[in-house]
Amino acid sequence: MSGLLGARTCPGPGEASDLKSPRGARFREPLTEARFQQLFGDAEQEPELLAESRLSLLCRLWRRRARACSGPGAWRLLLARLPPLRWLPHYRWRAWLLGDAVAGVTVGIVHVPQGMAFALLTSVPPVFGLYTSFFPVLIYTLLGTGRHLSTGTFAVLSLMTGSAVERLVPEPLGGNLSGIEREQLDAQRVGAAAAMAFGSGALMLGMFALQLGVLSTFLSEPVVKALTSGAALHVLVSQLPSLLGLPLPRQIGCFALFKTLAAVLTALPRSNPAELTISALSLALLVPVKELNVRFRDRLPTPIPGEIVMVLLASVLCFTSSLDTRYNVQIVGLLPGGFPRPLLPNLAELPRIVADSLPVALVTFAVSASLASIYADKYSYTIDSNQELLAHGVSNLISSLFSCFPNSATLATTSLLVDAGGNTQLAGLFSCAVVLSVLLWLGPFFYYLPKAVLACINISSMRQMFFQMQELPQLWRISRVDFAVWMVTWVAVVTLSVDLGLAVGVVFSMMTVVCRTQRVQCLALGLAEGTELYRPLRERHKLLQVPGLCILSYPTPLYFGTRGQFRRTLERHLGLREGGKETPKTDGPPDAVAEPIRVVVLDCSGITFADAAGAREVVQLSRRCRDAGIHLLLAQCNASVLGTLTQAGLLDRVTPEQLFVSVQDAAAHALERLESAGPKSCTVWV
Repeated sequence: MSGLLGARTCPGPGEASDLKSPRGARFREPLTEARFQQLFGDAEQEPELLAESRLSLLCRLWRRRARACSGPGAWRLLLARLPPLRWLPHYRWRAWLLGDAVAGVTVGIVHVPQGMAFALLTSVPPVFGLYTSFFPVLIYTLLGTGRHLSTGTFAVLSLMTGSAVERLVPEPLGGNLSGIEREQLDAQRVGAAAAMAFGSGALMLGMFALQLGVLSTFLSEPVVKALTSGAALHVLVSQLPSLLGLPLPRQIGCFALFKTLAAVLTALPRSNPAELTISALSLALLVPVKELNVRFRDRLPTPIPGEIVMVLLASVLCFTSSLDTRYNVQIVGLLPGGFPRPLLPNLAELPRIVADSLPVALVTFAVSASLASIYADKYSYTIDSNQELLAHGVSNLISSLFSCFPNSATLATTSLLVDAGGNTQLAGLFSCAVVLSVLLWLGPFFYYLPKAVLACINISSMRQMFFQMQELPQLWRISRVDFAVWMVTWVAVVTLSVDLGLAVGVVFSMMTVVCRTQRVQCLALGLAEGTELYRPLRERHKLLQVPGLCILSYPTPLYFGTRGQFRRTLERHLGLREGGKETPKTDGPPDAVAEPIRVVVLDCSGITFADAAGAREVVQLSRRCRDAGIHLLLAQCNASVLGTLTQAGLLDRVTPEQLFVSVQDAAAHALERLESAGPKSCTVWV
């Protein structure tokens, strides 16, 4: 502000007599960009650096890669790609082992019924949910960076996968299939689900190779929460036929939720009383247990395993009462022991499932990365978003060889893992041990488990997703735009489908960003009394304004979408029109701007980037200002914007002495220019 402090001042109309004006002070000369580089930067080497050939740049990158391929470089790469090598040597065995063991066993117990329940949601036999609760958890333990993240089956992904599987492998119209035909149909559906896991894993590995972990920022929190809340409603409605014992075909595509509701209401008189009773009793037990676990999480040593208790009680009741034969209650049946034979998914199906695998991959990464970030911030450690892409990509790719369907981090089991005292990824090994014991030895005990109980487990696990709607009033108070994004995404998910709703939500979220850049205002600035700060003239401060000088701040990126607004705004403020000058617009009092504008300072600190169209607009502005007799000064351009403007030919229109490091320096230079032009200029407090 030094130059401005050296300006002569004269009292304006209505000015108070005791108003202090900074007279006669001068600390340094105004600092231009060129002078700054000469004093503080390597002005001689900077042009050489900018003009460096691509060949030399590639040579430098090649030498850097060669150094990275040395022994220490290989070890650093191994540490980055295998996180246990970093945290396991520092593991606190006495302090953390018991908590990891208890949390892992607790989560493993929940994985068993939930895995089987989500398998039915995916339209595959229940045992494949157990496979998906074992292999992905084991792989993520070795590759993941989220210490408190629990992976496995996830209701949203199961619903999306199940819709795709039903479309790719539809059930025959007759519905009466023999045992062999049912096995063939199940095998085809398992192959389609595994192919989707393979495709989504391959896509995530491709994103990792391109280092696209930053894409997680485009899936905002309102989009993710609205997606999961809307998908929870889809899960609830899709499980109604199983709750009521109605053998209805699954509805897919747009408006599937409303089609399912209409079919259920039409077939309601044919519901099975026995399965309806089992469903009512199961929900009457599961919902209060869930509520107790939430309300008394600090007092309970471990959460009450309501799911496994319900599974055991229902299995015993069905076995002793022969509900499957007497009342036609559908049961899980025999769970094959051991592991499936590794089998490469049918690659011929990949072209058909690419369109379905892409939203699955995006949802997997968005939910997992957001959950990992939440707990990483809470417990003060960092995650690597690109490493998370690798972990979930490898997890889906390898587990697909064992007939698993797509998997990701899960909201319910992650919260359960943290509440039970989990500290590191080692808890995943204990969870795998529980699922492994079921696969090897305890599978026959689930033979008589009614499928209606699994449907109730599906519904009760959605509790946390439904309660996300309680945040809407607060979101309305904080940001109306985020509230609109939440509602548009939720309505699109509910009315259309999960994958189309995700696309609508992302596009709408991006459009709100574009619209907000279109609605910013170019502000005229004045010097606040007693400070070096420039504030908008509309604010209620005593601000110093100089007739003939206009200081403007344009706080948005300058690109093809905002160039028109930029041109119109500057024309309005400076009075520029094709064919002559007009009276400029001002935010200050009329008396302060009776003199035409002779110098304009454009504060570019808010212009984070500029493209070719925006840069050409600035060049055109400089030409029009010169033709109108207005001296244009640019202040606080960052290196990227300044480079773009230079390439667009700005220095052909203005001199380097018109580029300044700060608004204060540009204003000081402007005042010196106005003073040298004549005695008309004076400062006015407004």
